[in-house]
Amino acid sequence: MPEFRPEIHTARTPEAPAAPAVRDGVGASHVRLPEGHWETVFAFLCERFPAVGTGVWHRRMTRGLVCDDDGVPIGPGTPYRRGLRLRYYRELAQETPVPFDARVVHRDAHLLVVDKPHFLPVVPAGRFVQQSLLVRLKRELGIDDLVPLHRIDRDTAGLVLFSLQPSTRAAYQQLFPRRAVLKTYEAIAPALPELSAPLVRRSRIGRGEPFFRMRETQGEPNSETRIERLETRGGRARYRLTPVTGRKHQLRVHMAALGAPIVNDPIYPELRVVAEDDFSQPLQLLAKSLAFDDPLSGEPRVFESRLQLAEPL
Repeated sequence: MPEFRPEIHTARTPEAPAAPAVRDGVGASHVRLPEGHWETVFAFLCERFPAVGTGVWHRRMTRGLVCDDDGVPIGPGTPYRRGLRLRYYRELAQETPVPFDARVVHRDAHLLVVDKPHFLPVVPAGRFVQQSLLVRLKRELGIDDLVPLHRIDRDTAGLVLFSLQPSTRAAYQQLFPRRAVLKTYEAIAPALPELSAPLVRRSRIGRGEPFFRMRETQGEPNSETRIERLETRGGRARYRLTPVTGRKHQLRVHMAALGAPIVNDPIYPELRVVAEDDFSQPLQLLAKSLAFDDPLSGEPRVFESRLQLAEPL
């Protein structure tokens, strides 16, 4: 039989008020303390997450950014106790501000539709916490229960759909794995003279090098994109891209593989270094529209981005 491990809670006291579920737009991360030899919770966190650094963990704990599951702050000297569930809040000492604003396209009782600018990630990751769409919206709109129903790349601009209501969230989330949402994108890329009719690109996409890049590989296709040329001027064209599947960087990989990499792509076909504060060359890829039958009412819903690609043809 598996070993019984009782859940340990720290009692709340008037001197240790409960921490909120969201701090300055940032939701808590969670970890449960396993069997181990650590004398303090601080020692465990430093060993478990060495990339964060001991100084950062010490500052977080002294500022009340690490707490137990009841929301009671955990200090650097708190003894280690197996089974204790921790909540901690990520923050960065310094973030490069992204000088572009998101725009609300639609809001009702259940959904929020937002136009995301280039260079802003949808959710906190890596060197972006406050400079992420989700945290900005939680902070600006005061909606702690906001959850993105899908994601687009940091480099890509355009529509992102959010759920406002936990009670109806699952109904909308299921639209995406069921491929019940028609997503269309616009892109500017080199003209493909041979493309006289819509082209369907099917291939197998897998991990590349370095780890954040993707590449086409041999094997059963796991990705599909419909590619249509809307207009051509000089050596460039504007394309409508309709992904059937949703692989990471799928549109960028497919266009590069066809010999028409999307303008200003810093990753495909070749990786190039761009300064963190260089916003002068946005990727010319826009999440243009979202269409689906509403799972609650059954009515068709269509949302269109109000953004335009900036690069002239």
